[in-house]
Amino acid sequence: MVNQVNIGSRDSDLAMWQAHWVADALRQAHPDRSFHIRGMKTKGDNILDVALAKIGDKGLFTKELELALLNGEINMAVHSMKDLPTTLPDGLSIGAVCQREYPGDVLISRDDIQLADLKKGARIGTSSLRRRAQLLHYRPDLQMVDIRGNLNTRLRKFKELELDGIVLAYAGIKRMGYEEMITQLIPFDICLPAVGQGSVGVEINSSDLATRDILASLDHETSRSAIEAERAFMKRLEGGCQVPIGAYGQVQGDVLNLEGAVINLHGQIALRHNVTGPVLDARQLGIQLAEVLIDRGAEKILQQARQEFGFHDK
Repeated sequence: MVNQVNIGSRDSDLAMWQAHWVADALRQAHPDRSFHIRGMKTKGDNILDVALAKIGDKGLFTKELELALLNGEINMAVHSMKDLPTTLPDGLSIGAVCQREYPGDVLISRDDIQLADLKKGARIGTSSLRRRAQLLHYRPDLQMVDIRGNLNTRLRKFKELELDGIVLAYAGIKRMGYEEMITQLIPFDICLPAVGQGSVGVEINSSDLATRDILASLDHETSRSAIEAERAFMKRLEGGCQVPIGAYGQVQGDVLNLEGAVINLHGQIALRHNVTGPVLDARQLGIQLAEVLIDRGAEKILQQARQEFGFHDK
């Protein structure tokens, strides 16, 4: 039995909060083991002067951690589930999907004004094409300002640039203790979340059964099923976290409802649909929903978004 378990994480404040949360939960479940956290920077952390979508989105915030996993430098890697590509490197798998926090987005506005009441042409900060597209569908007059960096950096830029508002994930705001800053929980009918948003995922070597057993207490079945459906939806669309795709799976009993959207960058075209079926068919429900939107023209929208924004898979 390996007594020390090495946990890899990005070294941003929020990522380290998540890693410590995982480590603390595992210490309670396994008091006979020690858990050590190793922080590291990823490509997405190091390139801050280029929009994420222009860099390419496969493994932007995960590749360095995955290499450390494959090289045996760490036993597990803690990620935001929304950052994990739908296709993992050979030999790696998701050992745990932790219980999901509220997955929606929030508005923080300069004068505590809600989205519907912001002045015409209000300047809104976001680095997400998904948020940009959905917000422009709701309010075509908004001016979207690209801001990059970790959560604290984005909040600082929001003030320095004197923006009217900034849109962020609720989960990160709550985990960092900034809930009092929230102006509005943005309704899902305006903005569907990113695939996996709100959940922490732990990646492991597929052959490492001992680490998988250690993580069993953290794996949340309901969250895993909902996110499995969302990830299957995105994978079928060949999308990533930097393209305008939103999805939200909800489990009630043995039934899973999955809603998804594909929106063009300027918000004029928004394809949206939902499917419902048995939780056991989570992956197939995601594929089914993607097929519906593909039949309605989703692939063309995504192709145009990639071309228009200069996005290329890498």
